[in-house]
Amino acid sequence: MSKFKKKQGGGTPAISTASLPDIVFMLLFFFMVTTVMREVTLKVENTKPKATEIKKLERKSLVTYVYVGKPKDMYASQLGSEPVLQLDDAIARVNEIGNFVISAREEINEAERPLMTVSIKADENVKMGLITDIKQELRKANSLKINYSTRKGEVFGEER
Repeated sequence: MSKFKKKQGGGTPAISTASLPDIVFMLLFFFMVTTVMREVTLKVENTKPKATEIKKLERKSLVTYVYVGKPKDMYASQLGSEPVLQLDDAIARVNEIGNFVISAREEINEAERPLMTVSIKADENVKMGLITDIKQELRKANSLKINYSTRKGEVFGEER
């Protein structure tokens, strides 16, 4: 019979870092592909009102946004201080909403058009009359799924 000797003080071998650059580049490409950049530059102030009962939108690709609020300081000299409407990157009038919604609907797959939602992102200080005018124009464009963007919080003056 032979004797087997145990290794003395061998320790654990060093971890190979040869594949580390491959892993880093894979992660980099993954995040570059999956990250969505902000598509709209806001020209209006948009502090969303608070609400207690909120629900997340399921498919954001089927959502068209309408921004309403006072123009930001850098645009106030051109647009004034009254609340205005922003569709994509352009300031618009209320009567232009119909064409905007119809063109947004045309870009969506025909089977998913009934699922299209218009999300109104209105500043908390905007008068309800302007929101009502927007809703009337959306009705004329046959866009009946409307969502109001809010933030979570207690509603002012509400007792629980």
